[in-house]
Amino acid sequence: MTSVFEALSRAFRDLFQFQVLWIVIWPILAASLLWFLLGVAFWSTFSGWIASGLTAIGIQTWLEGVEPRWVAYGIQAIAHLILFVPLVFITALVITALFAMPALIRLVADRDYPHLERKNGGGFAGSLLNALIALGIFAAIWLITLPLWLIGAGLVIPFIATAYLNQRLFRYDALAEHASQDEMRAIFSSRRSLLWGLGLLTGLVQFIPILNLFAPVLTALAFIHFGLAHLKNVRQPP
Repeated sequence: MTSVFEALSRAFRDLFQFQVLWIVIWPILAASLLWFLLGVAFWSTFSGWIASGLTAIGIQTWLEGVEPRWVAYGIQAIAHLILFVPLVFITALVITALFAMPALIRLVADRDYPHLERKNGGGFAGSLLNALIALGIFAAIWLITLPLWLIGAGLVIPFIATAYLNQRLFRYDALAEHASQDEMRAIFSSRRSLLWGLGLLTGLVQFIPILNLFAPVLTALAFIHFGLAHLKNVRQPP
């Protein structure tokens, strides 16, 4: 796990550099604007989904009898916020992986790995396909494990799902410019447990208020440092 903590420490070191700060901000802004516009356009649909969910767990019926009514409206507003915030963060993660990674890779590679040859084993099409697969399996994890919430085991689901999403989403993009396809497959296979560990630790940051605003870029930087360090070791064993 040494390489995991080293990648995290280097990511924190890079996070507050001037050239990184805008990359921290714009994916969150873009994701927030996207879901705000979708929320306005499809408000009745989203409200219907939330009402159905509250009905399924027996809360909606109780809300209909709550007085004063502003209390009920407040609880419904909180339910909308609970749905809105994770959607924003997941979207910001995907935007960071698809569009912000090249700038972050240049920053890390030019300073820490200037002699690491670029073999371009991946590209935007592969990154997009990887993101779609990651989101699909992430959604499936939530759907399949919903019954576990009834027995209390659901408390661990967000951490498992987020760990999976982080490691699947960022491992590809972190290595796409520098590694060949064979090198990528070898690292994904041999470092699988470490990738999951890094995915879990970066996922925990997403549940810490304020710090979670930096989570997408922190996660990207951590996986870049992890991936390029291991690629260097594969090519030049210590």
